[in-house]
Amino acid sequence: QVQLVESGGGLVQAGGSLRLSCAASGRTLSNYAMGWFRQAPGKEREFVATISWGGSSTSYADSVKDRFTIYRDNAKNMVYLQMNSLKPEDTTIYYCKCTKGASNCWGQGAQVTVSS
Repeated sequence: QVQLVESGGGLVQAGGSLRLSCAASGRTLSNYAMGWFRQAPGKEREFVATISWGGSSTSYADSVKDRFTIYRDNAKNMVYLQMNSLKPEDTTIYYCKCTKGASNCWGQGAQVTVSS
């Protein structure tokens, strides 16, 4: 069983940057695809970015493309989301997700607030 813990959220002004981190324990992440999702109150959880187990393939939601970068360090069992040019509409809770076949796991979430 993989446990995920997000960190790095906080308050930032519009146009600023934050880096979210996702630390895994329990098992190595090297065999898992990893992703970031976000969910605002009263809304469905939405896809933000994903990265393949080896890190060679990434994909992004159109709303964050060219602003956010997902990357991973399998040696450290870490996944990151670098968020640049943040906008107020990026304000929400961000979740880290692991996927291996039909199995998924989620972190507890990290709040990101972007002020205008």
